[in-house]
Amino acid sequence: MIKKALTALLSTGLLSAATPATATDTTPAYHLNFAIGYYDVFDEQDGFDLRAEYRPNSVVFIDNLKPWAGLELTSQGSIWAGGGLLYDWNFKDNWHFTPSLGVGLYTDGGSDKDLDHPIQFRSQLEIAYEFENQHRIGLSLSHMSNSGLGDHNPGTEVISLNWSYPF
Repeated sequence: MIKKALTALLSTGLLSAATPATATDTTPAYHLNFAIGYYDVFDEQDGFDLRAEYRPNSVVFIDNLKPWAGLELTSQGSIWAGGGLLYDWNFKDNWHFTPSLGVGLYTDGGSDKDLDHPIQFRSQLEIAYEFENQHRIGLSLSHMSNSGLGDHNPGTEVISLNWSYPF
């Protein structure tokens, strides 16, 4: 249990250890990603989810593996803040597939959704279309879980519409 938490916390340390990619006229230095989604999509805690993520164009160990940091708020009063790694794969023309993993701190606020631990891991699959101006629009499905750190592990899922703005 402690090993999982330490591994996750060390992975967020990679945010500062990333090597900045050289920004060119065609490569943005970073993206700001915004999302609105349906919170707890497979359970009874209906609500909406708002996210903002910072995605620098930095390389961590291998090409296309990049850090990210984000904040997530729900209409249920829940807050999650964390970061991790994503893999940005341009698989066909303007289409990108971006799986990501991260860890962060969670509070249920006034919500009835108790995830049973302040440390929550988030995995996400995202598919997006990139326009000529390098803005992206996409869909994502994410899962948040305490990965067995708590007494029980209810988890939650969010389906979101994403918009990514390049800088």
